[in-house]
Amino acid sequence: MSVSVFRKLVISSVSALLMSGAAHAFEQGDLIRPIDRDLNFIFVPKLIHPWYEEVRKGIEVAVAEQEKAGIKVNVVWDAPPQADVADHNNRIEANIGKKPDGLGISCLDPGTNTRLVGEAVSAGLNVVTFDTFCDEQFNFIGDVNTEQVGYDVGKALAEKLGGKGDIAVLSGSLTAPNHVERLVGFKKALQEYPDMKIVFERPDNDNLETAVSLTENALQAHPNLAAVFGNNASNPVGAARAVKNAGLSGKVLVVGTNALPETIPFIEDGTIYACASDRQWEMGYWAVKYLVALNQGHTIPHLHVTGTKLLTKESLGK
Repeated sequence: MSVSVFRKLVISSVSALLMSGAAHAFEQGDLIRPIDRDLNFIFVPKLIHPWYEEVRKGIEVAVAEQEKAGIKVNVVWDAPPQADVADHNNRIEANIGKKPDGLGISCLDPGTNTRLVGEAVSAGLNVVTFDTFCDEQFNFIGDVNTEQVGYDVGKALAEKLGGKGDIAVLSGSLTAPNHVERLVGFKKALQEYPDMKIVFERPDNDNLETAVSLTENALQAHPNLAAVFGNNASNPVGAARAVKNAGLSGKVLVVGTNALPETIPFIEDGTIYACASDRQWEMGYWAVKYLVALNQGHTIPHLHVTGTKLLTKESLGK
């Protein structure tokens, strides 16, 4: 049931788009460049991570739809094992040299990624960025209001705690702009409550086991801890595991800004109080659709905002 609930959440906005006609955002008319061969797309996410599995599911559905329409799309998923800027950039650069028909990039470090993505565009490649906003000059699919997401989660936590309590923060990756911006928003919310204080803050680099370990350290160092804020997909789950293992579910609240299938049971049992869920499935689905359209010579939306949904036990119908 939990997985099906998650699935419904990540595809909900796709249905809305289809009903509203946004699926036909491409420039209409005869095909400018008919596709008479296989298309080769390469995707470079930040790292190997369960969060991206929903992105890949969206890709698979879009690829299947294209095949039914007579267009064969081959997809290579080239993910670094960890969130390493040098490795990530090397993969982007290597894949530009392969001259694929489409290149999808999730930016890890915009300071260096922007130059490489710009080189791909200058080389005439069809490029979309997704997940993390890199630069306004590039096509993007994802959430652009990440600071507001962090603020909304912080506000929900503050109201639940009555504006009081010591907070631990797992800050994610220090180079990922969406992690940085969500943390800025979260801290802005807490500034409105003088009796709420961050007493522990560490980067976990989007590693689940690191999140578990850091949460255990925070619980030991701060026995009066009221809540843990997780700033990516891994750390709300990691924090929830540590809190539950310590027998503190419902006593030390966990809130977060991304959701995995494992997040849902933790929300249902009260270990995670609230988590903002991205719509990863939609990112993968539309990335394929738009890259095909670019190969056909169509115009695509420069910015496709997927948004987020705040998940709580109440919003799940529990």
